[in-house]
Amino acid sequence: MIAGFCSLAAAELVSALVRPEAGPVTAVGGAVIDRSPAALKEFAVRHFGTSDKLALELGIVVLLAVFAMAVGVLALHHRRTGSAAVLLFGAVGAVAAVGRPEGSAPDALPSVVGAAVGAGVLFALTGRLTTAPPRPPASGSGSGSGSGEAYRAFDRRGFVITAAVATAVSAGVGLLGRRLTSSVQAGATASRHDLVLPVPDSPAPAVPAGTGLNIRGLSPFFTPNKDFYRVDTALVVPRLDAAGWRLRIHGEGVARPLTVGLHDLLRREIIERDITLACVSNEVGGPYIGNARWLGVRLADLLREAGVRLPSAGGPADQLVARSVDGMTIGTPVEAVMDGRDAMLALGMNGEPLPFAHGFPVRMVVPGLYGYVSACKWIEDIELTTFDAYDAYWVRRSWAQQAPVKTESRIDTPRSLASPKPGAVPVAGVAWAQHRGISRVEVRVDGGEWHTARLSAADNRDTWRQWVWEWPATSGRHTLEVRATDGTGATQTGRRAGTVPDGATGLHSVVVDVS
Repeated sequence: MIAGFCSLAAAELVSALVRPEAGPVTAVGGAVIDRSPAALKEFAVRHFGTSDKLALELGIVVLLAVFAMAVGVLALHHRRTGSAAVLLFGAVGAVAAVGRPEGSAPDALPSVVGAAVGAGVLFALTGRLTTAPPRPPASGSGSGSGSGEAYRAFDRRGFVITAAVATAVSAGVGLLGRRLTSSVQAGATASRHDLVLPVPDSPAPAVPAGTGLNIRGLSPFFTPNKDFYRVDTALVVPRLDAAGWRLRIHGEGVARPLTVGLHDLLRREIIERDITLACVSNEVGGPYIGNARWLGVRLADLLREAGVRLPSAGGPADQLVARSVDGMTIGTPVEAVMDGRDAMLALGMNGEPLPFAHGFPVRMVVPGLYGYVSACKWIEDIELTTFDAYDAYWVRRSWAQQAPVKTESRIDTPRSLASPKPGAVPVAGVAWAQHRGISRVEVRVDGGEWHTARLSAADNRDTWRQWVWEWPATSGRHTLEVRATDGTGATQTGRRAGTVPDGATGLHSVVVDVS
């Protein structure tokens, strides 16, 4: 265990000099995520929510501890073999780090150096436990239990000193690594703090009166940044310095490749829009949806400047592949980005620069599409290609190439298994069908007739809508269900389906006990 701690501490220091994402725990965790089947990923999101990455990292640390103890037992009997096993495990970390989509040769250094340190400490510590030659039989004794047997001599003082020195030094090394990482990230933090968002050239229309229904337990119309859902594969949230950020636009059908920085974007026309984002991993009635006011630059304007044409107008590319600094790739239909909707490179979220966890300094936002095919965070590259030529990250893992958001609704209050009193009970929630809008919401009790709910005022067709139905509740256990109809007249299906390959379907229901 001590050798394992020393190994991780040394790796922490080296990863601070290379990049935090190259640390062995993060690298192995990233490799696990990359190779996990869709069903396992959905299990993690469903049971751990936005803490799925913490659960994975804790699991890796527990496995490392078990491995360390097993190697320690091996090293007591086979000293060199035990140390070699540590080096082998370091090689696994190195391969995982280099094999990541954004990996490079230097990313192997933290795992290699950490393994070397761990192997050296283990070799030194087990050296304090030595096997002495057979003990000669005692004079006048028979074949006693100790005669001719090897015995283990424990150099207690030497072991304690070596262990204490190794632990103390490693603790200092680990703290130094943390300090170095913090100092490197301080520049990114300062660049976000110093970023002054411009006044939009095209501001969002004022939110109509009555958009928020002011009902206890109902989700607010705008989701605070701290509460906005986060579903991605980044074990370490990238912290980019705005001054050094660049975006490259290139590929098939790009007549004039572009490279732009943040200040280049700030000099362009800035738009402000209210847009609801949803994750394809959201189960029926799930929490992975949020509404925000976004500030940014129209992506279609940049693509036209680069000479990109719509596929329907003869353009050769039908897919835009956005790449993140953490290696994520997201494929978006070019037609959707350039069809007039407010697809943007977002710089701001709810009146402040993007939080680091939500893509600072720049991310993509495309209304009407699930996040895995539109919402690239920490974006650094846009390549124009075709769906036939390239499968993005999630498509290679059994998800659909294209995924417009489905018409969905959710009951926020009363909660499942709540115990309201008989009488008038407000049943309220949200409904969404981005880029189509919501025209009607209905609620029914115990499979009976559908009742039309009262809708809040509509902000725009790219945001969710709140709704409420006053239920004359009677005593007993009841099941409440909700369904929505979008702006095209299509009603939400009641057919249950899981999230894979293009989003869950079915009606959200809650069971309550009125008493």
